[in-house]
Amino acid sequence: MKVLVTGAAGFVGSYVAAALALRGDTVTGIDNLNSYYDPNLKLDRLKHITDSPNFSFIKMDISDRNAVEALFKNNAFEMVVHLAAQAGVRYSIDHPHEYIDANIVGFMNVLEGCRQSDVKHFVYASSSSVYGTNAPVPFSEADRVDRPVSLYAATKKSNELIAYSYAHLFRMPVTGLRFFTVYGPWGRPDMAYFSFTKNILEGTPINVFNNGLLTRDFTYINDIVAGVLSAVDHVPQTNEAPYKLYNIGNNRPVKLLDFIETIERAAGRKAEKIMLPMQPGDVLQTYANIDAINHDLGFEPKTDIATGIGRFVAWYRDYYNV
Repeated sequence: MKVLVTGAAGFVGSYVAAALALRGDTVTGIDNLNSYYDPNLKLDRLKHITDSPNFSFIKMDISDRNAVEALFKNNAFEMVVHLAAQAGVRYSIDHPHEYIDANIVGFMNVLEGCRQSDVKHFVYASSSSVYGTNAPVPFSEADRVDRPVSLYAATKKSNELIAYSYAHLFRMPVTGLRFFTVYGPWGRPDMAYFSFTKNILEGTPINVFNNGLLTRDFTYINDIVAGVLSAVDHVPQTNEAPYKLYNIGNNRPVKLLDFIETIERAAGRKAEKIMLPMQPGDVLQTYANIDAINHDLGFEPKTDIATGIGRFVAWYRDYYNV
């Protein structure tokens, strides 16, 4: 297949682009390489893909409507995996326009490009953040998600609504994936596990919010990639609208303090903890019900937290020469 991967220099995007190219698909990756975190990390991710004859990269901002229109006009993409977005819950509090530009305007530009060029399947990343302060756990795709506690979450829920309308109006096959706290080598420096590892290895304190009374459904990157590729290969076929929406998580939530202990064991050092109150926009817990994606796509996470964190810490030591 000829596949477009947006956000190809990002954490998940770089892994997905590499996996698609490795299996023989012709992959075009785009990314704006912004400075939300170190662009050099993004460029280093790309170095692991650009050697493949099946991969080509274009620096592009999806909020640039003319550029996106030209991209679709000049290419006959069969599939689109849309992973480009402005990430980060807390960053959205002080930088709202960046989220509207990337996550609303950019999303719309890519989706419309798919419609105009008759793309066979549009797969996009949503987020567990859409669940907000929902009380019932594990979180199910059938739950109401109309009370976002961050602008980031609101933009992701908006993506789901817009994508469904396109599937309904234009019979465009669409699959949305609600990611649950993805982690692993080459991960994002703004994520807690990354900063925890950095500070523990440097011997500096770590900030632990809500006094550590948080729980997360941490999902290892290789499991996420397997789920994304399976979603790409299963084109929705339904009478009402060719649309599917899945949780993609580990289904094994971990308490934050236990998670920190796992990093400590992998790093061989104890953390000095600064206990702090809850942060604005954060949620107490995430926990994915993955029955639907398991039933439809055969998705089953295989990586336990100790193995995944061990691999991340080993990568971190090697990449940063620690």
